[in-house]
Amino acid sequence: MTAQDSLVCRWLLALWQGLRRLWADSALGGWTRRREKEVRAAWEGSALHAVAAREGALRRGWEGSFLRRALEALLSVPVTVAKGLYRLGRGLWDGSLVFRGVTALGRAAWLLLGLFTLVMLVAPHERWNNLYGFLGAAAVYLLYALGCADRREKRLEVGRLGPWFAFYFLFISLALVCSLSVSLSVRFYLFHLTCFLLVLVGVSAVDSPRQLRALMVCGAVGAAVAALYGCYQGYVGVEVVASQQDLTLNAGMPGRVYSFFDNPNNFAEVLVMLTPLTLALTLNAKGWRGRCLGAAALVAEVAALGLTYSRSSWLGLALAMVVFLALWNWRFLPVLALAGVCAIPFLPESIWNRILTIGNMKDSSARYRIAIYEDTGRLLRDYGLTGTGLGSDVMRRVFLHYPTLYDGNYPIHTHNNYLQMWAETGFFGLVAFLGLILGQLKEGLQALSRADKALRRVLAASVSAMVGILAIGLVEYTWFYPRNMFLFWYLFAVTAAAVKLAARPAPPAN
Repeated sequence: MTAQDSLVCRWLLALWQGLRRLWADSALGGWTRRREKEVRAAWEGSALHAVAAREGALRRGWEGSFLRRALEALLSVPVTVAKGLYRLGRGLWDGSLVFRGVTALGRAAWLLLGLFTLVMLVAPHERWNNLYGFLGAAAVYLLYALGCADRREKRLEVGRLGPWFAFYFLFISLALVCSLSVSLSVRFYLFHLTCFLLVLVGVSAVDSPRQLRALMVCGAVGAAVAALYGCYQGYVGVEVVASQQDLTLNAGMPGRVYSFFDNPNNFAEVLVMLTPLTLALTLNAKGWRGRCLGAAALVAEVAALGLTYSRSSWLGLALAMVVFLALWNWRFLPVLALAGVCAIPFLPESIWNRILTIGNMKDSSARYRIAIYEDTGRLLRDYGLTGTGLGSDVMRRVFLHYPTLYDGNYPIHTHNNYLQMWAETGFFGLVAFLGLILGQLKEGLQALSRADKALRRVLAASVSAMVGILAIGLVEYTWFYPRNMFLFWYLFAVTAAAVKLAARPAPPAN
């Protein structure tokens, strides 16, 4: 018996269709349709829409620029070498089972990247080494290069990432060279290089919606497994860590789950980045089995996020869902608001009490952030233009020359992604980072109008997830744990690959 033959499924389908007809015929439904036309007309006639829709002069000049050609030549050295070796020894290459096998692996770099992401998500913290991230990204990158060896048309698509990617890469490299301690910054440069390789392979290797879906499924499976383990931790209980919660304001709150990650905030940020992608996959699923599995994963991820007691991530996911619905179908926004209100009576008391502490300046974490921001302001007055150099290790050494916090300790980072980027790479490094991120978000929004229904959901999910994690970055340094940094750029790669697919002409109708 299939799901469609189920009496319950047929009843739910009939109920849904009835509710849709009722909404379409209602006065409120008509009012929302009229407001939609008015809002759309106002938006399309606004100056902000004109800025968002046009292609900037910087982007227009990028394709033929020397900088693009130089960066592409530099980053494509392995691809160029592989193609040259293939031309020189084509007979040997084609006749070797090993070479053909390696080439086949390289052609599936999109799947290897997805599997690598899956491993990052399920590797226990005590068994994870951040060097694995660099080695894994470099291995996938080199395999991709070997996969291009016998395909003339295949290359590393650096140009698709735009000029801000080049500027960001340049200022990250300058922050290493000009660091107050190059030896301390080298490790962090490898982290950034890992992220660059993830993005390059992601946008270059994905050539079809099927491949993009497989890349996303790997991330969704990893997030679901981590979420299930987080729910298990919540069931059996974890130790209460005094440094992670104010024991006075949060009396009676259980320990915060962290799954395979070192810290509950790290785990929560991962869920904010990947839950919208799981939602898109669920909505795009063809059969009931895929939809049910996706729905189960979503329940586990939302439950695990609640058990992290991470207030900034709760707000980040809420914002991501609002953006997703606004981009996909804004008529569901009132449904989301109503569902949120209806859920309040069913929230555990510990979660509700935690929500009530949002914005409470008596909370120790809020007071600690303010003290850190004050110290960061002193550091930026001295190093705001040039930066201290890559990495929190260099910054921690610089903080030793300033007054301690009220508890006698020194900050270990700025508790804010943008202040951290500014302090490490200088003002122009921050500008390059913001230009890259905002440019990618702009391209994602522009691509929505060109995408089909399934790809539109993917774009809405990836853009909303980026908005959610970027909002969290206002009060957290989300890259302090490098795995979170790698996963942010995995999300960036998914967005860039979706934009690339949306730019392609639709196949002719049969």
